[in-house]
Amino acid sequence: WQVVWNVAPALHTPLMSVTNAISGIIIVGGMLQAKGALFDPATLLGGLAVLLATINIAGGFVVTERMLRMFRK
Repeated sequence: WQVVWNVAPALHTPLMSVTNAISGIIIVGGMLQAKGALFDPATLLGGLAVLLATINIAGGFVVTERMLRMFRK
């Protein structure tokens, strides 16, 4: 959170975009890792990574849309 608070307000939207891109990469890696045996620890961690990164991306898009609406006013 320190990174976000110390960035100029004009750069918040690009920062959110980069964060969403990183989460997208994590989703791809998690999906590749989750294709193993059902109860393998790496498979479970890969599935958890996919879940958490998906939540992060969805929340990031909601916040970004809210910020863009604020800038349009």
